[in-house]
Amino acid sequence: MKFDMHCHVREGSIDSHVRLKEWIAILQEKGFGGMLITDHDSYRGYKYWKRHREDFPEDFVVLKGIEYDTRDAGHFLVIMPDDVDLKLLKTRGMRIEMLTRLVHHYCGILGPAHPFGMRSSSAMFFKKLKQEPELMAHFDFVEGLNTCELPEANEKARELAETYDLPMIAGSDAHRAQYVGTAFTDFDREITCNDDLITAIREGGIAIRGKEREFLKKHKKRYWLATTLGFIALNRTLSLAHKPYRRRKAHKLGLYHMDKDGNR
Repeated sequence: MKFDMHCHVREGSIDSHVRLKEWIAILQEKGFGGMLITDHDSYRGYKYWKRHREDFPEDFVVLKGIEYDTRDAGHFLVIMPDDVDLKLLKTRGMRIEMLTRLVHHYCGILGPAHPFGMRSSSAMFFKKLKQEPELMAHFDFVEGLNTCELPEANEKARELAETYDLPMIAGSDAHRAQYVGTAFTDFDREITCNDDLITAIREGGIAIRGKEREFLKKHKKRYWLATTLGFIALNRTLSLAHKPYRRRKAHKLGLYHMDKDGNR
C-alpha cells in the first residue's frame, strides 16, 4: 500500500499551494492508497478532512501526523495513536528530549525529517545532535527520502538510518502539485488508521521509493546563509513566545519526571 508520508496541504500550511482535494486526486491517479498529513505544528489540514470527509473518496486513507519544529534539533515528523490529541504538539519550541518523552509516553513514534536537508531545520546540522549523537537511539525512524532535498542529503539520511538500525520512511514534502507523490513509503500490509501505521513502521514492514525533484536555480535560496539565519531567528522567537504555555502544559503532563523514553 503506497503512502505519501510527508504532506503539506493548503488548508493547514500557509506555504502549501495544493489543496487537499487536489492532493488526493493526484495520489489516487498514481495508485496511492493513502497519505499522512504533516502540517507544521498543526493538525488543521487533518481536521479539515475530518469535518468534510463526506466530500472525499471513501477508498482513500487520510491519516494524522505533524511536522514539529523543535527548539534545538530542527524538524521532526511525529505520528501519534488514533485516540491521542495533544495540544502541546501544536505549540512549537520543545527541546528534542522533551518532545521524545512526550511522544513515547503516549505510545507515538517520531523521527527526524530531512536530517541533512536545509540547515535551518534539519537535525544533523544542529549542535544538539552533533554533541549528543546517542539521542538517535531514542528515535523510531528516519526520513530516508524527501523529494525536496538533494540526492546527497537523502543518501546521508539513509546512511544515518543504517548506522542506528532505524526504519526509513519517504514522502514528497510537496508544496506544489508537480511534486506530489514523487517519493513515498510502500507498506507490506493494509493501513487503515494511525495505529496500523505505527505498528508497521515499528515492525519494519516498509520500503522507500521515489526520486528527488529536479534541482533548479530558484531552489538554491533555501541554502543561502541569510535564509538559514532568518528561519532560525524566526523559530527561536516564536519558541520563546510560547515558552510559558509549554512549561505549564509540560508540568501538568509530568514531562519533567520522565526519562528519554517517556517512562515516569
